Amino acid sequence: MTATRNTMMLYRNWILASRPWSFSMTAISVSVGSALAAIEGGFSWPLYLLTLVGAVLMHAGTNLINDYYDVKSGVDTDAALTTQYRPHPIVHGLLPARRVLQAAVGLFVIAAAIGISLTVLRGWTVFWIGLIGVIAGMSYTAPPFKYKYFALGEISVFLMWGPLMVEGAYYVQRQALSGKALLVSVPFGVLVALVLLANNIRDIDHDKSKHIKTLAILLGHRKGIYAYLFLMTLAYACTLLITLTGVLSLWGLLIFLSLPLAVKLLRQMAKSVPSDADAQTAKLDTAFGVLLVLVLVIQGLL
Repeated sequence: MTATRNTMMLYRNWILASRPWSFSMTAISVSVGSALAAIEGGFSWPLYLLTLVGAVLMHAGTNLINDYYDVKSGVDTDAALTTQYRPHPIVHGLLPARRVLQAAVGLFVIAAAIGISLTVLRGWTVFWIGLIGVIAGMSYTAPPFKYKYFALGEISVFLMWGPLMVEGAYYVQRQALSGKALLVSVPFGVLVALVLLANNIRDIDHDKSKHIKTLAILLGHRKGIYAYLFLMTLAYACTLLITLTGVLSLWGLLIFLSLPLAVKLLRQMAKSVPSDADAQTAKLDTAFGVLLVLVLVIQGLL
C-alpha cells in the first residue's frame, strides 16, 4: 500500500508541476482557429486532436522549463508570492530539479514529433509556426535569451496564444492563413498576456530584488494597473468591433456575458492586487474564451 501511495503521489506531483489548469488557454486558442476553419468549410477531428495534443505538450514543457530556470536564476524562492498559492515542483521539494528539466525536454521532443507529422501532412508552414513556438517556449527563462527577464514576456505570450496558435490551428485545417483568424485572435491573445501582466504587477517588489526587468517594473505599480485596465478594455473593444463589422456574427455579443467578471476583477486589482492575480485573470480568460468558441460553433451551425 505504501508503494502504491508513493507512486500515486509522484504522479500527482508531476501533474501539478505541469500546471494543467493553464491548458484551458491553449485548448481555447486551438479550438478558435479550428472552429474558424470549420465555418469556412474544412474540419478534421484527427487533425484537431493532434494539434491540440501537440500544443498542450509544448505548453506543459514550457511550464516545467520556466519553473526550472526561475529557480536556477534565483527568481522563484520561498519568498516569491507565486510559490505561496500554488505548489512549486522544485521550491517545495516535490520533484528533483534535474528530472523537471529532463521532463521538459522530453515534452518538447514529443511535441516536435507531432509538429513534424503535421508538417508532412499539411505543409511547411506548420513547421515554421511550430519552430517559433518551440524557440519561444524554451528560451522564455532559459539562457542565452531568457527574454522574460527583459520585459518581453507579455509580447511573447500575446503572440503565442493569439495570432500564432490560432493561425496555426487554422492552417492545419485549411492549409492557408486567414485574415479573419488573425483579427479574432487579437482579443483573446491580449487577455492571455494580461495573466502574465497581473503576475508581474503582484511581483514587482520581489522581481526588483532579483534584478530582473518586467513590463510591470518598467511601468511601476500605478501605471501597471492602468495598462491592465487599458488592455482589458482593448480586448472587449476589439471584440465589439469585429462583431459589428461582421468578422463575427452578432452572436459575438454573447462574449460580453463575461464582462461582469472583468469589471469585478478590475475593481479588485485597483483596490489591492491579490496573491492569485494571475489565476483570477486566467479564470476571466477561460470564461471569455469558452464563450468565443461557443459563438463560433453557433455561427458555424447556423
